[in-house]
Amino acid sequence: MSFKWFGPLALLAALVIGDQIRINRPAHKYRLTVEVETPEGRKSASGVVAVHPDRSYSRRGQTRTLGDAVFVDLGQGRNLVALLAHVDNKLVLDDINYVALRAYGAAAGKRVPFSEMSRQTGIVPVKGELIPVLVSFADPATPGTARTVAPDDAEAVLGKGYRLQGISTEVVPNGYWPLDFGGALGEPVTRGIQAKLPWLGNTGNPAATALQAAGLPGVDGIDAREAFTRK
Repeated sequence: MSFKWFGPLALLAALVIGDQIRINRPAHKYRLTVEVETPEGRKSASGVVAVHPDRSYSRRGQTRTLGDAVFVDLGQGRNLVALLAHVDNKLVLDDINYVALRAYGAAAGKRVPFSEMSRQTGIVPVKGELIPVLVSFADPATPGTARTVAPDDAEAVLGKGYRLQGISTEVVPNGYWPLDFGGALGEPVTRGIQAKLPWLGNTGNPAATALQAAGLPGVDGIDAREAFTRK
């Protein structure tokens, strides 16, 4: 290859790579933390998700969130899972995109622009309708054992002495996609829900079985697996 083409080709490659970074880099990432009071003390778990707006040239897509549901091991065979879903007459998957945005807005008492989310600091509570659907599995290896947990009455499912202490969110460093795998490069998206709920990798639709067992409405109209994990 003639060296006279090296410069233009290198520039073209840089432009293509730069454009892919622009398109695929998340607008912001946030950590969702779930804390539960138990008879053995406070238990908690958290997960980082990435919020991606549609930056494609067609503009036919939509904002999406990548990450996993938060699984809290409460000990004594009990657990609590914060799904990537909400209920508004039916199960809604899109609202998880705006949990941090709306929580920071509620804490500030004013609207926070989506474009400024990556610059937000501090930990803010997630309350009321912003709280994702909470479920618990009597047996995490069996999707049909799922039950919905009311945020204000965890004892009804989990037993005496169990109470949702709170849910909070915090914007974390966006990093340098696709190298955002920790440390100075940025917080990576948290994975691991399939290790907790091994049936997620099975054929069929076990995620729908879990959501239906929990009595959640509108399961047939969604990709049920996305309530647990999105890639």
